[in-house]
Amino acid sequence: MQNVVNERNGINVEQLMGTIDAVKKEPEIADFEFRAKTDWLGGGHVRTTIQNFYGAKEENTSRTTPIIMEGDEPPVLLGENHGANAVEAILHALASCLTVGFIYNAAAREINVESLSFDMKGKIDLHAFLGLSDKKRPGYENIDVKYKVKADAPREKLVELCDYVQKTSPVLDMLRNPVKVNIRME
Repeated sequence: MQNVVNERNGINVEQLMGTIDAVKKEPEIADFEFRAKTDWLGGGHVRTTIQNFYGAKEENTSRTTPIIMEGDEPPVLLGENHGANAVEAILHALASCLTVGFIYNAAAREINVESLSFDMKGKIDLHAFLGLSDKKRPGYENIDVKYKVKADAPREKLVELCDYVQKTSPVLDMLRNPVKVNIRME
């Protein structure tokens, strides 16, 4: 007899629901620590290495090959375009988080998604970054997000789903609410 996997949107729904049930029974399973190491390579070019993390009550070494992310600035900001700059990486992180939240929650709600895309624009004024203003903030002033989805659910269900995803997105939460960040020299 062949095992039939209940898969929707590329997600194993039974495994997803099993994870949710496991966390309900044992809340500490949800405690994760992600890590990244970034090295300066010259100019605005950096390389970040991501591999192991702690989660589900154990050290996770499933990534046998590290994930490498390059960062740089465009030439107008004195870089060489070796990768997205840091504020562009924030847009990627937000879109990635919203996408995962939407797809996972759609699968749990038995919604089949055919396509999903996010278009983002972040407005930033470089005066503070360049040390020319203490009245402007150095980060984004605002981020506009538009999404398109094609799915087998009515529009109102998809809007409701997106509203729910906004409430549960870790990256959106970090952008909307202050996060304690400790910086120290070793």
